[in-house]
Amino acid sequence: MRAIKAILLFEFFGIFACTQQPEEHAVFSDLESHSSLAGNAEYLNSPFVAAGDRVYLIGHQNGTFPDLGWHVEGEMGGIWLHPIKLMDGFTASVSLGENTFCLDQAESFTNYPFSNVLKFAQQEAGVEVERLHFVPDGKEGVIILFKVKNVDNSNKTFRFDFNAYVDLMPVWLGERTGMVDHPDEISFDELTNTFTGKDQGNDWFVVWGSGESIPLNQQEIRGCGMDPQGKGSAASFGLDILLPAGSEQIIPVFIAGSNETELKAMETLADLRQNLGKDWFNKKERFESLARMSEISIPDKELEKAFEWVKYNTDWLIREVPDQGRGFGAGLQDYPWWFGVDSEYTIQGLITTGRKDLVYSTIELIHSLSEKANGNGRIVHEVSTNGAVFNPGNINETPQWASLIWEVYRWTGDRELLEKYFSSIEKGLDWLLNENDKDGNLLADGYGMMEIHGLESEMIDVAVYSQKAFADAAKMAEILGKTELSKSYQQTADALAEKINSDFWVEEFGSYADFIGTAEDALHLIDGAIIRADTLKKPWAVAELEATKEKLSTLPKGQKQGFVLYHNWVVNTPMETGIADPEKAKIALETGRKYTNPFGVFVTGIDRDESAANEDGSFSGSKMFSYTGAVMTLPTGVLAIGENKYGNPDQALDYLKRMTRSFGFALPGSIYEVSPDYGMFTQAWNMYSFAVPIITQFFGIQPDAGNKVIHIRPQMPTTWEEASIQNVVIGDNEIRISYVDKSGVRTVEVEQTQSKWGISIEIPEEFSKVKVLGKEVSADTHDGYHRILMTGKKLRVEASN
Repeated sequence: MRAIKAILLFEFFGIFACTQQPEEHAVFSDLESHSSLAGNAEYLNSPFVAAGDRVYLIGHQNGTFPDLGWHVEGEMGGIWLHPIKLMDGFTASVSLGENTFCLDQAESFTNYPFSNVLKFAQQEAGVEVERLHFVPDGKEGVIILFKVKNVDNSNKTFRFDFNAYVDLMPVWLGERTGMVDHPDEISFDELTNTFTGKDQGNDWFVVWGSGESIPLNQQEIRGCGMDPQGKGSAASFGLDILLPAGSEQIIPVFIAGSNETELKAMETLADLRQNLGKDWFNKKERFESLARMSEISIPDKELEKAFEWVKYNTDWLIREVPDQGRGFGAGLQDYPWWFGVDSEYTIQGLITTGRKDLVYSTIELIHSLSEKANGNGRIVHEVSTNGAVFNPGNINETPQWASLIWEVYRWTGDRELLEKYFSSIEKGLDWLLNENDKDGNLLADGYGMMEIHGLESEMIDVAVYSQKAFADAAKMAEILGKTELSKSYQQTADALAEKINSDFWVEEFGSYADFIGTAEDALHLIDGAIIRADTLKKPWAVAELEATKEKLSTLPKGQKQGFVLYHNWVVNTPMETGIADPEKAKIALETGRKYTNPFGVFVTGIDRDESAANEDGSFSGSKMFSYTGAVMTLPTGVLAIGENKYGNPDQALDYLKRMTRSFGFALPGSIYEVSPDYGMFTQAWNMYSFAVPIITQFFGIQPDAGNKVIHIRPQMPTTWEEASIQNVVIGDNEIRISYVDKSGVRTVEVEQTQSKWGISIEIPEEFSKVKVLGKEVSADTHDGYHRILMTGKKLRVEASN
């Protein structure tokens, strides 16, 4: 139980009558112009976030702030200013006479792109209360607005109490950088009309108060409380308010923090008080611009809406921390810090939505953290916001770094980007094979994406991402004039492609292997897999694993081969990157479809059984946090990308629809890490799983910004007769695509801002008649497609038979 160091009440003497508060009222009035999503009543007791790039607030949709999370157990909610926490949360109440009504059981929750509103209807009191949260961009504070409305026919004088629960404490792994938590103390300054909370052993501060014109003073505590854990302290203020019949009053609460000085926190508080309207409308304008970037119009409106909100979700995850950098975290509430691999997936989608600013800052952050921790090209896996490295890097993250830089270059044409980071790619690829390939067969040993204990032999995803890394590095080396290095890299890529399609292919299972190893390697893993399958009551998997175990005794000792044990999702990576032989891909994709439920693809295939086809409700996870039995958006997105790579857009759309079933399932506007409602309540790599299939495959945008050429090869699902995308930023160009396929005529129209760029519109050869409207530079056929290269501001191709 928390030791309450100080519990104070500060009360305004007299009655606070209705006054005009133009900025506060303007904020509430402006909400009508925002996109919004209503929450589900059965999920009011689950998390939400109000986020800025410096501060975020996490509580439950019903208005409470329970102890949340497991990284720092019970401390991952509340108000955070990384690398410190400011508050566990707050409570509020309204009182009429002897009756007190706690504002902790909201009847509704509404999510907006950058704010949230909870509604409390206190019928016995004759009042309704709405609670709005807003975190401005670039500021170390949060604003809470309580709008109290008198819904009775008589005037009322009621009391409003606000209790703040300070808990100034360090982020996870704080002890590694000398951050030690001490008890907090609270004081009040009558001159500034504010409270100050301070950690007694550190210069960590949180300050808060109401409007500048509402003087506060000390009185005994009243209202509703909470009992969070930790070394924090609590304080409260109260107001007596006169509210005429039918009128309303807005009570603002401004909270600011600093891990440097009290003065800095006070300056932020003054800024919040003075600039609410400006901050609100600036953030509104920015979020409207996010919505417009790579804005799609497609027949599937639920998918269209999900993609719009995935862009917002990514913005919620931005963490800017002085002395560390600016980049998006992996997920909330337990992964607000930075990950190598999560960034590598997410950025491939993010760059397609025009977020060059966030892409570049995150790349620089991951690079600088990796150089500081490793210095040899190895890319870090997980780093807390105080700079403490938890995991210096799994094997897959280093090759994925190379492909990330190449993908960003394709969209930006920024040669300086290649020059800046190519040395880290060279070092990383050298580290990959020289330090991790024990037998010199080009297959690095060690953990990939599947962090199952002992699964650290020659992993399929490490091999696949290594192959792509060497192929992509060969292209970059050629651009940078390193011809011999380019040839060497390409030779390695070619050799790895052959190994993946021979050594990893397991005909018996119609699948690529989880890993390559000896019978001895497999034996110690298979017993664990059998226990897992048996515990989960998956008899088919137990039988399959037992049969595999029996065969192990017949294998020559020391012989290495591919093993399918877990049916992990990573066996689909050869199709994701397109390196799988077409016939093998066809078989493997069909196999992959077996390991699904209505929300998507199982992380580990042996967790599935026949009942999975009907598992469309809440995820039944273990009491201790675990990914056992999980279906996730990343594995689902990887299979969607793989299906598109091999010409199956309808199946890709099926996977996207499965993911979209999780959209708003628990938190309106968000998609959970584990489908549909488990783990992180918002997740960065959803951007990869949605943007890459939609933008680069359905709309077929494949840029070559370095050469000022954009290849457009639409591959739409058969049910999409019309679709469009606009404001797609590629280099210094911006394009719009309109696609129509009706009555046997396919029309692709492209507009661009830079008329001298080349646009290559590519149409299947099955269309025998092709009509071109625009300045044609050249035309040919390749890989089953008519390719028409054109220049100009507006270009159009019509194809028919």
